[in-house]
Amino acid sequence: MGSTYGYVRVSTREQNEDRQMIAMGEIQVPEKNIFMDKLSGKDFERPMYRKLLKKLKPDDLLYIKSIDRLGRNYEEILEQWRILTKEKKVDVVVIDMPLLDTRRGKDLLGTLIADLVLTLLSYVSENERSNIKSRQKEGIQAAKLRGVQFGRPEKPIPDNFRQIYDRWAAKEISAKEAAMQCGLTTDTFYRRARKYKKDMDFGA
Repeated sequence: MGSTYGYVRVSTREQNEDRQMIAMGEIQVPEKNIFMDKLSGKDFERPMYRKLLKKLKPDDLLYIKSIDRLGRNYEEILEQWRILTKEKKVDVVVIDMPLLDTRRGKDLLGTLIADLVLTLLSYVSENERSNIKSRQKEGIQAAKLRGVQFGRPEKPIPDNFRQIYDRWAAKEISAKEAAMQCGLTTDTFYRRARKYKKDMDFGA
C-alpha cells in the first residue's frame, strides 16, 4: 500500500482553493501530502505539480477534485492521465466523478471504461471553456453595438482645443506644447488631432 496525495490547482483570480481543500480533508488526505499551485493568467508552470510527480511512486494514490485540475485543455489532461497511470503507475481518483477511480476495475474492461469517460469529460471540459470564451466575445461585441464603452473613459478635451489645434497645425507650437496645454499625452493629442481633422473634413 502506497502513500496518499492530493493535488489542488487554482488561479489567483478564482481563489476557490477552500472547496478543494475541504474535499481533501473529508477523505483524510494528509495535509503534508497536499500539493497546491496558484496560477495567474498564462502562467502554467505548476511547480508544485512537478514536485508531486517526482515524489509519486508505484501504488501511491492521488486525489484531485475535478478532471480539469490536471490541465488546461483536452490533450494536456489526457497526457497527464497517461503519465500518472501508465508511467508513474499510481492510482488516481477524481472526487467529482466516481467513475474515474483507477482502483476499481483493474481488468481490461474497467480500464476501457475509465479511458472512455476520461476522454469524454476532457472534451466536454475544453468545449465548455471555448463556449464561455465565445459567449464573452459575443457579449462584448453586442454591447459595443449598443454603444457600451469598455475601458477607462477618454479624458475630455479642453474648450479651446480648436485654437490649440490650429496653432499646432500652423506650426506655431510643437505637438508636445499643444499636448501640455490640453492636459494630454503627446500620443493622445496626435490621436485626438487626427480625429478632429477627420471630423472637420467630413463636415466640410
